[in-house]
Amino acid sequence: QVQLGASGGGAVQTGDSLTLSCAVSGRTLSLFLIGWFRQGAGKDREFVAARTWNDGISYYGDSVTGRFTTFRGRSTNTVYLQMNGLKPEDTATYYCAASTLPGRAFTATTVRRDSLYDTWGPGTQVTVSA
Repeated sequence: QVQLGASGGGAVQTGDSLTLSCAVSGRTLSLFLIGWFRQGAGKDREFVAARTWNDGISYYGDSVTGRFTTFRGRSTNTVYLQMNGLKPEDTATYYCAASTLPGRAFTATTVRRDSLYDTWGPGTQVTVSA
């Protein structure tokens, strides 16, 4: 199993940047995909971004494409979510999640489904003021 720990949230203003971190520990050999999701108050959970663990293919949600980037630290087991041009509608609790079960197909459609992920870390709050 893997364990996840998200951090880096905070309170910022419109247009600011923020970088979230997802520290991965445990059996990373069984890790295939790291996803980022968010949930605002009173809203459904929303797909933000995902990155395959080994070959670095990235996917993004429609509302963050061009503003957010997910990448893995060099020689580390940490995945980052770089968020630029933040807007008040980005306010949410952000979660990283892992897909560790083999035999799953990762496409731009499937990575958006939270059912694809079997391990979730605690969230980190991001608040963007106008």
